[in-house]
Parts: sequence; C-alpha cells; structure tokens
Amino acid sequence: MSKLTDTNLSAIDFLRTRSLANVVQAEIERMIIDGELKPNERVNENGLSQRLGVSRGPIREACSALAAMGLIEIIPNRGFFIRALTNDEAQDLSEARASVFGCLAMMAAERITDDEVASLRALTDRMDEVASLNDVHIYYPINLEFHRRITELGGNKRLALIYQSFVRELHIQRYRALSSTDVLQVSNEEHKAIVDALAARDPARALTAARGHIMNGITRTRQAKKPR
Repeated sequence: MSKLTDTNLSAIDFLRTRSLANVVQAEIERMIIDGELKPNERVNENGLSQRLGVSRGPIREACSALAAMGLIEIIPNRGFFIRALTNDEAQDLSEARASVFGCLAMMAAERITDDEVASLRALTDRMDEVASLNDVHIYYPINLEFHRRITELGGNKRLALIYQSFVRELHIQRYRALSSTDVLQVSNEEHKAIVDALAARDPARALTAARGHIMNGITRTRQAKKPR
C-alpha cells in the first residue's frame, strides 16, 4: 500500500476542515434563526470556539459562508456581525420571494402527481397538530419543508435556488412573524389553499394562492412581536 503524500494529507485536512465548517455553519445559522444571535450583534469568535469545541478557523469560514448568504455582515477591522435588514430591504426581498414562489407553484400545478399532493397534505396535517400547541419551534421546520417541497415540484432548479437565497435572508423576519399569537393556524389555512389549487391542477389559482400567502406573511411580519 502506497504512503500518503504531503499533497494527499493536505487534501484530507482541507476536506476535514470544510466538513467541520459546514457543521459549524449550520449551528450558527440555527442560532441566528432562534434569536440567540441578534441583529447587529458582533459574532464572538472566542466564545463560539469554546461553546462548539472547535478552533476559530472553522468559525471564520462558516461566518464567511453565511456572509455570502446574506445572514452575516463583514465589517473591515471589526469582525463579523449579524446582519439586520432594513425595512425596505425586507420588503423588496419578500415581494421578490412572493413572485418566485407563486411562479413555482404555478409550474407545480402543471405536473404534480396524486402522491405528491398527498405528501403535501400530510405536511399540512402535521402543521395543524403543531399549530394547536402554538409551538413555533416545531412548526417552523415543517413550514420550511412544505415550501421547499413546492419549489422542488415546480421543476425549475434555477428558480428554486433563487427562492432559497431569499428564504435564508428572511429567516429572522419569517420566524418572528410565525411567533406571533394565533398566526400558525392562519398560515396553515393558506397552505391548504395552495394544496387545493395544486390538487385541482389549476396553475392560475396556485399562483394566486402561493403569492398571496407570502404577501400576507409580509403583513404578519410588520405586526409581529419580538420572539419570546
């Protein structure tokens, strides 16, 4: 068996670091979404290093990746800061997200199968159960999966990627909107209307329901209270 060369070892070290950075990135993203790291707050690299049991290298790599996604801002000579969207930025992103989601739902209505409709109904049923508990921590991931599933059913990978980029930047605003009292049930009724339109294979109705759901979410975001 041949020995590993320095080049091989460097490649392995690089991949190991990349894998660790991906894990760290997912955890920092969760902390941002859950409000543990707040808008405009400076990322404490030493504190995260101790908390996550990793060196500062993977943390910096993860923060750079999150900066490319729009969740973190890099301020020269000061470090990484949790990005705070202005009201205008959030409005522009939300309207763009509404249009793309509506378009993908319209496309999904033209090709969706009965089994795929059933899988979406299973998600809305699950969200109904969680909504009765008013637990946004459980509801939010299922909500994300519901939206992601529809973007996949649209069948256009480029549009789906664009949609997901909007989703990442708007995580905090969306989470806050769903954290408000009695919003979960209202949100899920809108999900059911989207599924009904898809089940009817009605592209225009699907577009209207999906876009309307996001636009209604913009209003809910404006009215949202701070996370509990």
